[in-house]
Amino acid sequence: MSKALFVKTNIQKEWLEKLYKHEDNFKSYSKETDEKARFPKENIKALVDMGYTKLTLPKAYGGEGISVTDMILFQETISSFDSATGLSIGWHQSVVGQLYEQKLWKEDKLRRFAKEVLAGALVNRAVSEVQTGSPTRGGRPGTNAARKDGKWVISGQKAFTSMSPALTHFLVSAWVEEKEGIGFFLIEKGAQGLSVKKNWNVIAMRGTESHDLVLDHVEVSDENFVEFNEGPRGEKLNGWILHIPAVYLGIAQAARDYAIKFATEYSPNSISGPISQLPNVQNLIGQMDLELIKMRHVLYSVAEAYDDPARRPLITNELGAAKHIVTNSSIAVVDKAMRLVGAKSLQLSNPLQRYYRAMSERGCITRRWTI
Repeated sequence: MSKALFVKTNIQKEWLEKLYKHEDNFKSYSKETDEKARFPKENIKALVDMGYTKLTLPKAYGGEGISVTDMILFQETISSFDSATGLSIGWHQSVVGQLYEQKLWKEDKLRRFAKEVLAGALVNRAVSEVQTGSPTRGGRPGTNAARKDGKWVISGQKAFTSMSPALTHFLVSAWVEEKEGIGFFLIEKGAQGLSVKKNWNVIAMRGTESHDLVLDHVEVSDENFVEFNEGPRGEKLNGWILHIPAVYLGIAQAARDYAIKFATEYSPNSISGPISQLPNVQNLIGQMDLELIKMRHVLYSVAEAYDDPARRPLITNELGAAKHIVTNSSIAVVDKAMRLVGAKSLQLSNPLQRYYRAMSERGCITRRWTI
């Protein structure tokens, strides 16, 4: 199942052409990125240099103002090249998209930060903490912000800070005692008291270097106090979070493509010709393609509904359903690809074992049920 069916606009065609020019380079770092848990800085730099990180910034602020549908198309493509790159850059794209679509900050702060994005800034939210679990569950942050001498002093530790080696800005959640609510503070990488604790020792998505962010009495001005939530978060739909299932759709496509290549090239002496002619192999290929068709139609139809102002109010559980369906179907595709390839899929030199691990740990175990 090709994503060509969903390519409809000139900007989509233009950017897909740009991205595919980097396919070989992005793929060339994947093995080393995984084995050494090394951040794919070359890939991220290439994306920044080509202007990719400006795409979700609205045109009124100097960006391209792409839609959620555009974003998932591009994120799927990048993730089929390298999943760590896709997940990492997807956080920046989605954060910027949501910030400006929902006008989460005051206008002067949005305009000021837009200039940073246009200059190559990379941002991600730092909200997860070991004690609170998933921030979507509404736990109170252990990170605190207190007013002192005309500034805000922030202390705490955040987990799962994806793209930590490349981020120029951290959007940190903290409990603001005097306001009795959760505030967000935009903190630059070089702030005194801010450090990254390198403890991302996991089995999958190793290249995202999602280390802990440590905040030791970091001082910021009122200008950096950008958001405040008096009540629980989550009242507004956020279609930009669909960048996550787009990553796993891309991985599933890569697994299917590898399995097809293997099937057409592998020819044991027990049969005449490649294994692709065997009925059981053809059945597995058909099952993988069926899952990909299902995933794409669900994900892209939900994204298009979100992008349509007339239909967005009708959305209820579709965002969560799309995430659930795509993630679980991606697991099924990778599983079938490995069954097709057999024992060779478990060799460390084989990309399928990397795709398999990407479907577990941080990717699916911690996110599959957060819908």
